[in-house]
Amino acid sequence: PGIPAGKNSAMPQKKVCVLVGVTGSVAALKLPLLVVELLKIPGLEVKVVTTERAKHFYNAQEIPVPLYSDEDEWQQLWKGRSDPVLHIELRRWADLMVVAPLDANTLAKVASGICDNLLTCVIRAWDLSKPLLFCPAMNTAMWEHPITAQQVEQLKGFGYTEIPCVVKKLVCGDEGQ
Repeated sequence: PGIPAGKNSAMPQKKVCVLVGVTGSVAALKLPLLVVELLKIPGLEVKVVTTERAKHFYNAQEIPVPLYSDEDEWQQLWKGRSDPVLHIELRRWADLMVVAPLDANTLAKVASGICDNLLTCVIRAWDLSKPLLFCPAMNTAMWEHPITAQQVEQLKGFGYTEIPCVVKKLVCGDEGQ
């Protein structure tokens, strides 16, 4: 107080809160790398919401930020009527959500409004005035199925932003999107 702000004085900046959703695609192997790269961006705070199937593809010990799953919502946090509801708390906390990877199963659930796990509940409760980015990742045969394009368009119709697939050699040996 009483000291004028000079050129070099830094006002505390509000952190940008990024919620990363991860689903059961083999691309979930890259979750540790994604989180580490996000943390290199000054001013970002990161939390992760995972599906149970996604846990198969990464080591939770390699995730240096809070990691939430179904167990946290249904077995740990909520015990009674006045307790916080985790999917709502995460929705309130986040300024931006990125679902990377978004597997075919969760794509179908979100497009249909199904919310049967922590991640899909967060997405269903998402504040549509905030950005939600999704990164589809699945086998090329699944990607090329006609229902996939319909479901991607449904998510875009909700106002979500697609980060398009890339063409590459897949873990299964196929090459394609």
